[in-house]
Amino acid sequence: MYTETTRGITVSVQPVYLEDQSSPNEGHFVWAYRVRIENHSDDTVQLKRRHWKITDAKGRVQEVQGAGVVGEQPVLAPGGAYEYTSGTPLQTPSGIMMGAYQMEAGDGEKFDVSIPAFSLDSPHEVHRLN
Repeated sequence: MYTETTRGITVSVQPVYLEDQSSPNEGHFVWAYRVRIENHSDDTVQLKRRHWKITDAKGRVQEVQGAGVVGEQPVLAPGGAYEYTSGTPLQTPSGIMMGAYQMEAGDGEKFDVSIPAFSLDSPHEVHRLN
């Protein structure tokens, strides 16, 4: 589990390699990732936008931006939480993801909450010590 807290908003991510949706011989590797966002601040916040940076093992970067997550812009009251599952494919057997959510506080202030960098690892990755 990967976790990071910004301004009282904690984002936790758990990636899972999806063997049944991947085709390693064709250079197609797929992961699901479960995200939990917890509001430990004193303010009600709404998740307005997402910005992901996905880097594969060859250093190729894909950026994904858009409104909300999985078609929603959840509102989190103090003590509230929101969870969702999404996924990403890569052309390599490993990679890394990181990003930020743009939140809006009740008074209209917008601020970014960091999504922790997390590793996308498959059993098809060859690890070499030297």
